[in-house]
Amino acid sequence: MVSARVLQLLVLACLGSALLARGDRPGKPENLSCIALQRQTFISSNISCSWVPVGRQTTDVPTTYTLFLVYTDASYNVSTHENSAQINTNVFPNFMELEIWVEAHNKLGAIESEHLKKDAGYFVKTNPPADVKVIPENFPTSLLINWNRPISKQNLGLTYQIRFRPNGSQSWTYVPLVDTARDILSFRLQNLKPHTVYVTQVRCKNAKEGYGQWSEWSTSATNRTPEKRPTSKPDLWKIVAEGDSINERRVRFMCKDPVSANGRIIRFDIKIQNQKDKVKNGSLDWERIPVNRSEADSSSNQREITFLKEIHLADKKFVKVYVTASNSMGKSAPAFLAIPEKTHELAPVEELRVFPERGQLLLEWKPPNNTSVSEYVVEWVTGDKIDWKRENRSTSRTAIRGNLEKFVCYTISVYPIYSGWTGKPASVEAFLEQGAPLEGPIVRLKGKPGRNEAELVWTEIPQQRRRGFITHYTLFYTSGTEVHAVRVPANTTSYTLKSLSGNTKYDTWINASTIQGSKSGFNHSFTTLKYAPGEIEFIVVGVSLGFLFVVVMTMLLCLYKKDVLKRNFWPQIPNPGESTIGNWSPDYPLKSETPKENCLSGISVLNVCDGKSVFEEDKTSLPLKKDKYLSEEHSSGIGGSSCMSSPRQSVSDSDEGGDMADTTASTVQYSSVVASNGYKGQTPSSQPQQAIFSRSESTQPLLDSEENPDMLVQEGSKQSHRFPQQPCFTHTVGNEDGSNPADFNQLEMERHEVLEPMHFCPLEEDSEQTTPTDDQSADWLPAAQVSSYMPQLGGYRPQ
Repeated sequence: MVSARVLQLLVLACLGSALLARGDRPGKPENLSCIALQRQTFISSNISCSWVPVGRQTTDVPTTYTLFLVYTDASYNVSTHENSAQINTNVFPNFMELEIWVEAHNKLGAIESEHLKKDAGYFVKTNPPADVKVIPENFPTSLLINWNRPISKQNLGLTYQIRFRPNGSQSWTYVPLVDTARDILSFRLQNLKPHTVYVTQVRCKNAKEGYGQWSEWSTSATNRTPEKRPTSKPDLWKIVAEGDSINERRVRFMCKDPVSANGRIIRFDIKIQNQKDKVKNGSLDWERIPVNRSEADSSSNQREITFLKEIHLADKKFVKVYVTASNSMGKSAPAFLAIPEKTHELAPVEELRVFPERGQLLLEWKPPNNTSVSEYVVEWVTGDKIDWKRENRSTSRTAIRGNLEKFVCYTISVYPIYSGWTGKPASVEAFLEQGAPLEGPIVRLKGKPGRNEAELVWTEIPQQRRRGFITHYTLFYTSGTEVHAVRVPANTTSYTLKSLSGNTKYDTWINASTIQGSKSGFNHSFTTLKYAPGEIEFIVVGVSLGFLFVVVMTMLLCLYKKDVLKRNFWPQIPNPGESTIGNWSPDYPLKSETPKENCLSGISVLNVCDGKSVFEEDKTSLPLKKDKYLSEEHSSGIGGSSCMSSPRQSVSDSDEGGDMADTTASTVQYSSVVASNGYKGQTPSSQPQQAIFSRSESTQPLLDSEENPDMLVQEGSKQSHRFPQQPCFTHTVGNEDGSNPADFNQLEMERHEVLEPMHFCPLEEDSEQTTPTDDQSADWLPAAQVSSYMPQLGGYRPQ
């Protein structure tokens, strides 16, 4: 029995522990607060309270909260499982002390919060003040604020709090509570900015210190303070660009409104002075530039930029510029800016760096070595937009904030200012954020393609379409299925493709790349040449030069081997014009020649009365045949042994011309008269004379006169009738006396050993000759026929 009882107790203990482990005693509620709100013009009878529960809440052991409210003769309570509750007292117990607490309880226990014992006004929260107004006064730095009480003074005494801010600002300025502790309905704001729109709000609470809660803020009331003369200078700046002429700059002056404009700017006054301190604006010292701005523009926090004037300034000149700003109340102090000579610009800042960070552009630089820097101007430009700001001389790091756009390139410059004189700028380009280009470059062929190469050029992408820094270009070209790619630096806009195939069509395009992506341009096609430029000309010139070389070498060879060529192509034929075959006959001289100086002086003259008898005598005295005589009569001395050059026919029978022609066409053996002893002096002898002939083996063709003896006979007959023949004989025997018969006999005997040729020199044809008359004809004829030729003893030698 005992053991069974013990076992039951153990089971009950375990079950109780399990049940108790699923719930806890409630904790003490904390931070109890209550509030009574204003309804219309009185306090609402509903009092709302809230607290913070403590301890774990479970569904098995729920906690219930009961709110109690007690004052002199009334008690109210309400229960809930939440952490807030509301008690209705029917009428708000104004001016009475209230006691309020909350009790938390469950199956495991109960606990109360701290008790609140406060006057009923401690829990009141009124409405905000009504009809708040801001009234400008005659003072440019103050505004008067008026409002109405939200609840009657009899129900509750109030204190107020005022706050204000410039329009557009997010920072409120609070009026000290000490200044508004009294129960007032107006307040004057002081030390405000002139011509500035202010926003004001007011709230109130129980005037008893430590009692009540602040009401909500009233609706905003705004108004503008009156204007005042500008108390700061306008922000003067400039843009310098290359002028239209050489050694000239184009300078544009602009400015922002003064920071303390204290009103709406209605005009700017500008004065520009050169180095000679002469005003360049004409007769007036200051040039007025009116400005038409609205109240909204002047109320904006964005300071307006006004273009003032543009001048052309020589590189070797400097100017000083003064600008003032005016509103309806007066004029500001002048702003000063000096543009130095181009060659005298002061030192720039060093190591300027720009990088984006959190929606702004951060700048860092090192100041110049010159310590006289008074301030810095940070300028950023994109397209036709420009803005700038000024930084203190001790600043070397700043940030550009505001309306910066993504994918837009900004040119950022930092100018050191030396007491108004601008120094050289240091400039870089930067993007707030980069992206892939919106379009690719347009590629085209420059000039004409070659056979193995082609030069491509392309235009840069417009700045507003790049959306970032171009890191490189990739040039693609293809012929067929194989694609080639060439990477080109970003600062290059042309490239020459090499090692191309001749007479081949190529397609090409270009990609432009940034750190965020790339974009391709349009395709361009071209076909290479079949022949390289100048190749055909080179071939033609080479062939021409080769041909010319062959021609020149041939000509030189011909000149060098002219004798060989002449012997092979042009056999050496004696010049008929130099032949003396017609000069040996003493009967018919056709041409008279003046005796040469080298002829022997021994001359014997033979006067023949009848040339015809002489000819007939010759015919009968010669034992040779007629046809051979005729041939011999056309022969002459060879080797220059005769001084005569007029061949004549020795017979006058015209019927024998045909035989003569046949004879002359054949080979002629030339003969030369060696000696004749038929003359003993100048008187002809009655004895026949014999001539000695030496036959030549020359095969020279006959002359025209020799080939046509008929013409020669006729001409000789005519001349024989007109002029008597007076031949003379010149012999070279070394004795001037030609009449020595012993010499001739000796010469005849030695003719086979040594032959001394005889020279025949005819008389001058120009000599005076008279035709014989009928009375004189008998004297001209000789008594007997005497031959002037000696028969050839040896005969003809065969040819």
